Amino acid sequence: MSLKPAVSTTDHTQGKIDADIVIVEYGDYQCPYCGAAYPVLKEIMNKYGKQIQFVFRNFPLSEMHQYARSAAIVAEAAALQGKFWEMHNAIYENQQYLNEELLLELAEKLELNSQQFNTDIKKPEVAAKIDSDFESGILSGVNGTPSLFVNGTKFNGGPEDLLQLMSEIVK
Repeated sequence: MSLKPAVSTTDHTQGKIDADIVIVEYGDYQCPYCGAAYPVLKEIMNKYGKQIQFVFRNFPLSEMHQYARSAAIVAEAAALQGKFWEMHNAIYENQQYLNEELLLELAEKLELNSQQFNTDIKKPEVAAKIDSDFESGILSGVNGTPSLFVNGTKFNGGPEDLLQLMSEIVK
């Protein structure tokens, strides 16, 4: 399966802008497998971040994970204050405690403007961004999380396999 649509300016990206290798993760903030993938993906970015680009797209499996969508909304609201990756990391690093209260505590810890944050979490554009990510996942053949794509093609291994692959192809 191939990635639809291609990575664009609406995506949350880190690493090298015009990298030869682009990794896209469809993730759910409450998914235990995404939680397990997080440190491996972080290691990939720490090792190869100057040569690759990493993209995160929301794929909250709301029927299974009560707080997945709330977490995605909070991350998107943080993005409006330029702190998407800080919130992304904070949610995964505290995943075992995930609930509505924790999400508000993280917003405080990241020193987000609380008035703006409380407005932003209710904005239709924030919900629309998550829905758009989710729909792109469906179009791309995502059927579980985490789902990884490398240069637009679905990667069939897990994060550890990806780390191994990076060590072979990134010099």
